[in-house]
Amino acid sequence: MAEARAALKKGHGSQVNTLILGERFEYQSNDNDPLTVWEAQGWVGGDIQKLWFKTEGEYETEKGQFEEAEVQALYSRAISPFWDLQAGIRHDLKPDPSRSYAVIGAQGVAPYWFELDGQLFLSNEGDISARLEAEYELRLTQRLMLQPRIELNGAFSDDDEIGVGSGLSTAAAGLRLRYEITRQFAPYIGVSCNRAFGKTKDLARADGKDSDHVSWVAGIRFWF
Repeated sequence: MAEARAALKKGHGSQVNTLILGERFEYQSNDNDPLTVWEAQGWVGGDIQKLWFKTEGEYETEKGQFEEAEVQALYSRAISPFWDLQAGIRHDLKPDPSRSYAVIGAQGVAPYWFELDGQLFLSNEGDISARLEAEYELRLTQRLMLQPRIELNGAFSDDDEIGVGSGLSTAAAGLRLRYEITRQFAPYIGVSCNRAFGKTKDLARADGKDSDHVSWVAGIRFWF
């Protein structure tokens, strides 16, 4: 009887699954600082509980150095068929000085199939910040996909050491057109607009950085 129950449970979704998604691995070309940008995430677990990892960052191609680099490790629990509540830690390898954060957030699919990922961060210095990412996939043909994307970052206090001011700090909006050679592998091209605001913009300019730029992008998206 115990073996029969285990087999029934496995057949109804209790097995352990994995996913790795390379959402963005791209080269951004602009007049000032060309960048190599990555964003990836993955999980291992069942239908209800999962362990997630997330990473993203920017590498300055001409200078040969990382501008930003972060990793996250999160526990995730489904709270509805389309939404997960997540909590864990984040560590920024760049910029200097590095920061570690406690993380809480939610990730899922809103009505009309908008993919949303919102997170709240508490740093080891006591600063609170937030991030919201939104994406939508518009299928033009069976293989051609148009994806608008926006990311907003904000902070509740200044952290001058890492160049972050309170309020809305940065925003990035992009439009990418990808061709799915297979479902698991798709090259794409597009455009990305990045802008800093308020004190974050002033700190970037004081440090000799470009606070606003538009870039042409080319990259690949993959999952397995």
